[in-house]
Amino acid sequence: MSEQKSLLVELGTEELPVKALPGLAQAFFDGVITALEKRGIGFERGDAKPLYTPRRLAVLLPAVDVEQPEQKSEVLGPYLNIALDANGAPTKALEGFAAKAGIDWTALERTTDGKGERFVHRAVKPGAKTADLLADIVREALAGMPIPKPMRWGAHEYAFARPVHWLVLLLGKDVVPAQVLGVTSDRMSRGHRFEHDKPVWINDPGDYVMALQGAKVLVDPDARRARIVAEVEKAAAQAGGSARITDDNLEQVVCLTEWPAAVLCSFESAFLAVPQEALIETMEINQKFFPVLSDGGKLTEHFIGIANIESQNVDEVRKGYERVIRPRFSDAKFFFDEDLKQGLVSMGNGLKTVTYQAKLGSVADKVARVAALAEAIAAQVGADPAQARRAAELAKNDLQSRMVNEFPELQGIAGRHYALAAGEPKEIALAIDEAYQPRFAGDDIALSPLGKVLAIAERLDTLAGGFAAGLKPTGNKDPFALRRNALGLARTVIESGFNLDVKTLLASAVGQASLAIAETSPQDASKVKDHFKGTGISVADKPGAEQGWVASHLGKFFAEKGQTLHFLESGSITNDLYDFILDRLRGYYADKGVPAAHFNAVAELKPASLYDFDTRLDAIGTFATLQEAEALAAANKRIGNILKKADIAIPHAVDRALLTDPAESALAEAVEAVLGETDEALHHHDYVTVLNHLARLRPQVDAFFDSVMVNADDPAVRANRLALLKRLADRFRAVAAIEHLST
Repeated sequence: MSEQKSLLVELGTEELPVKALPGLAQAFFDGVITALEKRGIGFERGDAKPLYTPRRLAVLLPAVDVEQPEQKSEVLGPYLNIALDANGAPTKALEGFAAKAGIDWTALERTTDGKGERFVHRAVKPGAKTADLLADIVREALAGMPIPKPMRWGAHEYAFARPVHWLVLLLGKDVVPAQVLGVTSDRMSRGHRFEHDKPVWINDPGDYVMALQGAKVLVDPDARRARIVAEVEKAAAQAGGSARITDDNLEQVVCLTEWPAAVLCSFESAFLAVPQEALIETMEINQKFFPVLSDGGKLTEHFIGIANIESQNVDEVRKGYERVIRPRFSDAKFFFDEDLKQGLVSMGNGLKTVTYQAKLGSVADKVARVAALAEAIAAQVGADPAQARRAAELAKNDLQSRMVNEFPELQGIAGRHYALAAGEPKEIALAIDEAYQPRFAGDDIALSPLGKVLAIAERLDTLAGGFAAGLKPTGNKDPFALRRNALGLARTVIESGFNLDVKTLLASAVGQASLAIAETSPQDASKVKDHFKGTGISVADKPGAEQGWVASHLGKFFAEKGQTLHFLESGSITNDLYDFILDRLRGYYADKGVPAAHFNAVAELKPASLYDFDTRLDAIGTFATLQEAEALAAANKRIGNILKKADIAIPHAVDRALLTDPAESALAEAVEAVLGETDEALHHHDYVTVLNHLARLRPQVDAFFDSVMVNADDPAVRANRLALLKRLADRFRAVAAIEHLST
């Protein structure tokens, strides 16, 4: 085994970009590892991980081979009939090959392949010293890092994320000579910029972490993270509350500090009249502070800042943090007070002048479409339709508020506060906020019934409008976040237990969007209105399933003119939308551990209700655990293939008089019994019971295929047997296409 030594590579820079820092550190670490592996240099990784602070990237490995293994090479030369003449003397071809190898031709070896015997040059060279390769390894790792906009500094051509100031490169106790990005390697690191602004001697890689800790630098990000959490929690406890510590805020503070120290601060309690979300947003996003909450989760007048220094005058640091935050809070309070004077209802007047999308009209137009959908959905799920319409009509008004203009993340949240201030019922106010849930991956869906209704209606319109206007996502482009909206819609329906006909709702939403698109063409508007005269349908006031019918007629109208037909084929758009939602659900269920075969078994049926889809999927999961599942899935697959190849009409019923084989008689009797036993369960969507009963048919199905020839010579017998198999297959497919479970 080769001798091994510890390895340290530290690149010192000016302050690196905060959000990019973890990724840069990981890329540098992975690049060094890959470069070592590429050269065949063995190493022990142990628990090694990227080490970094705002001013450095480091790779520390406990054991690395000091040299490469022997390098073996084999170069094939000419065949004997070309290499030697009739007298056995070397030809020019062989002499040239030997000269290139640097040896006499008589020292060459021979080998044989499918074409005959030929000369070969085999050589073994000692591996290079790791120290001789490290400079190239570091350069290669740096060159492979994802830096979209590298900086240049000085009068040279070097470029990196930030200017580079030092390089530590140690293999064991030895400095490895190297020139990288304009700096020469050394064993001298740097301490904290303010607490220990001088070089730090690194005697051995194993001393690195402790040596920097002595210089007031915690180079391990996990150590900084733990210190920050401990200090923040301690400070919050002193204030009698608990700290709000989000992953994103914590990670950014980790990347801003080398020696973090918590400072407990406060602000005037008068600011607590402002929605706490605005104050928290300011503290976390703008200043990277940690708010302190009461036991009930309400914001208190305390917050915690993290200094990158253990100050001798903490009071001055505290005053500085409080001074920085006060103007932002004052602005938020001014915006809130002015918005209250205007009122939520008045804010909505401006939505008519705000374009939602060129083809889909204004935000006010979108609000009207969502309100119609929300009213219809509420009636189906037991919510108050009038409240649903009112919530939808107010839900976008806060987009015109000063608060949301300053804090876009507060849309919906601000609306909830303004609705309560305006005296709206709390159910409506909460729904305005919850309509945006889930706001991000992993977020909860809306909790209140009205919030769920509004969340569904909002996403239905966004999806329908996006597809109708030709904005279906392509590649990484998804300007209307249709993928996120599709998953949000599906999650809300499924997790709420709403047994809604999503296909019909999509058709209604597409119909409304298609009408909106038609109305954006002024020259056609009057003709469109004329087209609907006499239909008995009020396009503006009747948002139900008729919208799909209206859209199809619009399609005919525009087809005659050769215009925008692809926007108005509501059936096609609805089907595309449904498939788009299923694509999002595929990942959703995969994350839950649902096998792809189970998902495909249900997806092939395309149930109109996504909640029903989920129920079927659960039943398939239970069925798949049964011993009979695999055999029945295979039999169902076989039945499907037989039915596809049928060249005669298949009767709807089985004629018992044509049952000649005992096995088919037994199967027919068992199938009819199961159909009767499962009708009620199927009606109540009790798919587990249906599949459990069907699983009992395995003996009869096996016996049937063992002894019965389906494609009998007698056409009547053949048709009767096909009818029997179809009745069995249809009952299975009333739940799912279980053939997908067959391996």
